Amino acid sequence: MAASSHNPFPRSPNPSTRSYDSSSVSSATSPRPQAQLLGNLIGSGSRPTTTQPPQPIGIPQLPPVSQTTGFQPYTPVAATSVMGRESLPPTDSVKRAYRQRRKDPSCDACRERKVKCDATETTSCSECSSRNVKCQFTKETNRRMSSIKQVQDLEKQIERVRKENSNLRRTLAERGEHMDVDAEGSETLSPQLPPDLNSEPRRRRRATALLQDPARARAAYRSFSKGLAKPPAPYRQAPATATIAFDHPRPPLPPKATTDRLLHTYYGAVHIMMPILHWPTLQHQVEELYQNTNIQRVPISWHSMFFAVLAMGSLFSNDPHPDRTLRASEFLEASRSLTDPWNNDFDLDSVRGAFLTALALNELNLKSAAWTWLGKAARAAQDFDLHLEVAGLRSRVEADMRRRVWWAIYIFDRMLALELGRPFVIDDADCDTALPEPVDDHFLHTEGPVHPPPNVNPLTHYLHFIINIVRSFSAVRRAFAHPFIAPPPLAALDNHFLACQKMIPEACDANSIAPVPPHVLMPLAYVLSARLHLHRHNLSPSCPPDARSEAIKQCMLTAVETTKLIARTNATLADTATALLVTHVFRCTLFLLLTGLYDLALTCLRALKSVDARRDVAVPCGRFLAFFLQTLRAKQQELLALLPRAAATPGYPSPTAAAAAAAQPDPRAVQDALLRDEELLIYVSADLQAGAETAWVWAGAERCPRSRWSPGCRAWRRPATRAAAATARRLGARAPRPRAAATPSASASPT
Repeated sequence: MAASSHNPFPRSPNPSTRSYDSSSVSSATSPRPQAQLLGNLIGSGSRPTTTQPPQPIGIPQLPPVSQTTGFQPYTPVAATSVMGRESLPPTDSVKRAYRQRRKDPSCDACRERKVKCDATETTSCSECSSRNVKCQFTKETNRRMSSIKQVQDLEKQIERVRKENSNLRRTLAERGEHMDVDAEGSETLSPQLPPDLNSEPRRRRRATALLQDPARARAAYRSFSKGLAKPPAPYRQAPATATIAFDHPRPPLPPKATTDRLLHTYYGAVHIMMPILHWPTLQHQVEELYQNTNIQRVPISWHSMFFAVLAMGSLFSNDPHPDRTLRASEFLEASRSLTDPWNNDFDLDSVRGAFLTALALNELNLKSAAWTWLGKAARAAQDFDLHLEVAGLRSRVEADMRRRVWWAIYIFDRMLALELGRPFVIDDADCDTALPEPVDDHFLHTEGPVHPPPNVNPLTHYLHFIINIVRSFSAVRRAFAHPFIAPPPLAALDNHFLACQKMIPEACDANSIAPVPPHVLMPLAYVLSARLHLHRHNLSPSCPPDARSEAIKQCMLTAVETTKLIARTNATLADTATALLVTHVFRCTLFLLLTGLYDLALTCLRALKSVDARRDVAVPCGRFLAFFLQTLRAKQQELLALLPRAAATPGYPSPTAAAAAAAQPDPRAVQDALLRDEELLIYVSADLQAGAETAWVWAGAERCPRSRWSPGCRAWRRPATRAAAATARRLGARAPRPRAAATPSASASPT
């Protein structure tokens, strides 16, 4: 019985007298009885010859924790199992895993005889097979290494379970379902992708209705809960007029002709983008306002909102600069004076008034004040339950106005937070308001919308387009949490923006030659600005050089597309240009100047010049562009003087002075040097240096004296000389001494 088909070799003449049948934990290579072994092994009597590459850890794969003794046959696991494990190769081609020289533990017999052990996961070593003894691992060192391997296997299994759980959550989210099981770190395993275009928010849970109508309980609760809790917004009762504690003197109304003109301006610049008012209803209310002799009967919240509408209309009017700004400020002050600071019962008009005030402050370039008023508007909207899709509204107009106001606040919150680098005020998980009706106001009635003819393009249809863009900003903000956005998430977000851009009429396509109406550039500014923000994030010095070069290229392409759209505009931008569009054109001009596209940059400069003081942010944008042109011109002159010396071939005689003066450096070398200039990258990033988490220009500023880098010091006057000298040193040339000439004027051409 000693000779078996499993062991064709004779027993060793000097068998070991030590017993290896201890009760310690044996390895997976310990053989079982011969009959069972012959039924489980493939190709018995021959040893496998195919080996796998060495693995990082030189320890064998261990059986499950519950296995204590005996040799278990190899059972392949399908790749579609719950654990998500891949199928292993056949048994006859499996060598011992994690094989490395002088790191694999030897069995007890080979360890005692000090010979090489060649045991695998499925067969015992040749030494134990030739001696017909049990091949096992019971030494303390082997036991410790086996425990380490078991822990590593368990960690891999847990990681696979987490990935599988994340995939299931994503699948349920796409189906509109929800999984209540919480998993630790589930948000870090797979970043959330932008929602689908025109997809409705996921509905939140609602209370289950009773079988019997609790009318008596409602009446009692409404009566005795005053001062303790308020019913939901659709079921609240309007406060009585006698209990109103705030009754401020009403400011005088402007002339009716002035009001009509400002309302017309408001409609063309603001309402087609943010249709938070039902226009036929507003026109009827304004007519009653001027016909009513007792203005005190007008609700004070509506009166405050009305002055905010006139303020926005004044900002987009064609009045001269001082008159326009002063009139808008007066209307804003009148709206603020009618705002109750201790208001505890908000309505839709009070929310509109706070939102329009924030919008007007942003157009006046008072961004911090706009940020504050936006928070007030968002909190008032949440108190009025605008963030929830409520039932019980009898008017279809009221229901849709609630949706429009909420989504307008959501859009402004996302856009302003992205512009300023601030956190969002609104969380996506807290709101489930449905998308508004994609029809104009004159087709929206109390009983329901009347669908317009199919060949009519609604003016307010761009609200859905903007919503699709800003709903992806949550994913963009999560991408911004990393110093470098990897290519896969960057491509996914960029493709989403391109898909949104295709929703705009074909006249706005980059390859089209049709004229573009000015008001269409306003919604396009959202998607183009978002794309520029996305790629500009990779300008940080913590990004690889290739990623920074690709970021400059993508920002340049976005700037080129913006310039082509501006060139095809059939009217001036002054009447409808918002602060967002002006700021975006300013950023595009910086990248066009940096990359040497001066003709396209001139188109952007002309557009900014046409806006001029109509937008308060245009003046500081022009001042910064003049400074950037001045610095760019100085650096180009320094590089033109240094690069010819750097291009001289070693070992050859130097050219004559005339030939050296006539020689011109390669323009591509000059342009490449400018694109690698760290100072220019700081300037071209512009407002990116204003964020505490994104700015790198202020790193180490606490160790630098405040007066060292003031505009009056010598070091600040010659930044281009130092940068050009550093470029020359990298190219192997000798840098000339700094010239005493002053920096060229801003009017010099950057060529």
